Amino acid sequence: MKANENNFVDLLKRQREEGICYVIETYGGLLRSIVKKRLFTWPDQVDECMNDIFLGIWRNIDSFDESKGSFAGWAAGVARLEAIDTLRRLQRQPRSLSLEEMEGEVSREEGLLELAEQELSKETEEILGYLSPRDQELFRRIFLEEEEPEAVGKALGISRDNVYVRIFRGKERIRKKCRERKRA
Repeated sequence: MKANENNFVDLLKRQREEGICYVIETYGGLLRSIVKKRLFTWPDQVDECMNDIFLGIWRNIDSFDESKGSFAGWAAGVARLEAIDTLRRLQRQPRSLSLEEMEGEVSREEGLLELAEQELSKETEEILGYLSPRDQELFRRIFLEEEEPEAVGKALGISRDNVYVRIFRGKERIRKKCRERKRA
């Protein structure tokens, strides 16, 4: 018996293969678009989810009631629920990446890190430009190279207390210049 719009539900209820073939041909595009919308980050799982949807329609066709709505609406609901279940299952599992994908992620992250470091270097140099050359050296050694204030003081020939005073005054100068820059 050939399936058509008038008899495919009856064929499905009688577990006839022609009925599910008709559903796949007629409603497959609609159901696939619903699944792709939910599983856009997992494109390799769309076909498996589609198989689960058609199996669900095959097994649960008795729950379809023509008086409550169209078959397309019912099948779309089955697809949405199955796609959501698949998405939840996939999100619970750690995602494995191929070696090529990992290398791509690493190189992309390295590029972003390098770009961020360049931006920070520009801003740091601009901020340090508000200070005298001697205070710039002091700030570089303490805040960028993370040297101890006492060691920096000895290297620059100033006392530990003077190091802290210069840090305090330098920070004040930087804050003042940054406020002025914001106003401008």
